[in-house]
Amino acid sequence: MSIVLGPNQFGKAEIRLVHVDRTTPVHRITDLNVSTALRGDFAAAHLTGDNSHVLTTDAQKNTVYAFAREHGVGEIEDFALRLGRHFVGSFPWIGQARVTIEQYAWERIVVDGEQHDHAFRRAGGERRTTVVTVDGDAAHVVSGIAGLVVLRSTGSEFWGFPRDHYTTLAETTDRILATEVTARWRYVGADHDFGPLFDGVRGTLVSTFARVHSLALQQTLYRMGEAALTSYPQVAEVRMSMPNKHHFLVDLTPFDLDNPDIVYQVPDRPYGLIEATVSRDDAPDPGPSWLAIPGFC
Repeated sequence: MSIVLGPNQFGKAEIRLVHVDRTTPVHRITDLNVSTALRGDFAAAHLTGDNSHVLTTDAQKNTVYAFAREHGVGEIEDFALRLGRHFVGSFPWIGQARVTIEQYAWERIVVDGEQHDHAFRRAGGERRTTVVTVDGDAAHVVSGIAGLVVLRSTGSEFWGFPRDHYTTLAETTDRILATEVTARWRYVGADHDFGPLFDGVRGTLVSTFARVHSLALQQTLYRMGEAALTSYPQVAEVRMSMPNKHHFLVDLTPFDLDNPDIVYQVPDRPYGLIEATVSRDDAPDPGPSWLAIPGFC
């Protein structure tokens, strides 16, 4: 038996970066969490402690900050592509670079009915995401959203499921449907106007959730992905993870009160977790796009 080194990577995780555009009196703020990972010929570092091929994680962090100053940020996909191409072009032993970015949204504070020029409030828990992998001359872009909580107070059913000895759930033709959407979509190629594309795909996912009369969260998930692919040929596939955020009617009969679908309890766990990929049948090969992306998506 012999022991060998398998796939490996190293980088700097969760580099917090806030960029303030002060080119006009109306400031613009970009709040990011950036992680880098390099892949290539790093066997000697693992096997013998030879660091001659190791671009330090501190240097990777400094590169992120310096690029934000020298080139600005812009769309997170473009920023990640610039960083990834820089890392791969830096040394011949770096074959791939992966740059992962989460963007946190800020809204302007309204004062006397007007949006303030330089005062902001954090806009909830939703994040815009991208994972860019530069592989030699090729680039792969996976973008998405996380932490998007949506709810329908009616227009959702769940019935017709099999029953066994352990089934206690009652069928329903009217329920609250709520979920927290994590979605990532893989682009065909890397030469796009990413801002409008992101807004369009996100808007399509949200509006489809609102429009579809749901017979199951699985059906809603599929329709959301189908609508995004139909509307945007630049997208090859969509992967989604959507927990069922249960809302259960509270039994108020001990207090001589009825409860005609008005008062609910919302347990945070356990919860159903629905996950699926919706893709084009002619989608190009993903290459390393999904490599080391944690979870289903």
